[in-house]
Amino acid sequence: MKACLFLALAGLVIPSSLEAGTLTGIVRAEGKPEAEQALSGGKYDTRKYKFVERINYAELQDFVVYVEGSLSSKPALPEKPVVVDTRRILQKGAVFTPHVLPVRVGTTVEWPNNDDIFHNVFSISETKTFDLELYKHPVIKSVTFDKAGRVDAFCSIHAKMHCIILVLENPFFSTTDEKGRYTITNVPPGTYKLKAWHERLPSQVKEVVVPESGDVKVDFMLGIKNLPKY
Repeated sequence: MKACLFLALAGLVIPSSLEAGTLTGIVRAEGKPEAEQALSGGKYDTRKYKFVERINYAELQDFVVYVEGSLSSKPALPEKPVVVDTRRILQKGAVFTPHVLPVRVGTTVEWPNNDDIFHNVFSISETKTFDLELYKHPVIKSVTFDKAGRVDAFCSIHAKMHCIILVLENPFFSTTDEKGRYTITNVPPGTYKLKAWHERLPSQVKEVVVPESGDVKVDFMLGIKNLPKY
């Protein structure tokens, strides 16, 4: 009897847990063709300018792909216990790692300092303003992000230390790997706006329909070549 009851309950639970799809694809970037040509010779190859940093669009990293919105009106997966999420941005070699960190609203981010020198983490972003003051190991300071938006954080004594926390409204997001690939799993079935983001490029949004199961492939090409001229 117990075995039959277990199987019956399992039959009710398993289909609902399978009602979710996977978003996958590749994100690439491209610049203006005339800009690429301008950088290929002339004064840019002289001693004066050859050390000037140039953007190689084919090598850009830190893309984020995410489903826009709070999904409050969308179908939802079975409820799970609420877990307070904690993420970390490491300070090592006077660099923040990772440079871009996507998190969900309500996430706490810790900034451990693994250098032998003092660092400071602060932000004057509209989404979240804070100042963790100077500290080093073993002290670990943190910030909880309670509002969606972009937060740029810096160190007040090291000019090149900069990172971005992208605070999102739902858990359906992914960063790309070294080949530009992303995967977002367990997305409830429905129609969504899927956004590809990079800090230096205009974002791209595509409408996607997620089935009850299976993969949906959505590729993006971010660039500035089609921006209007003024």
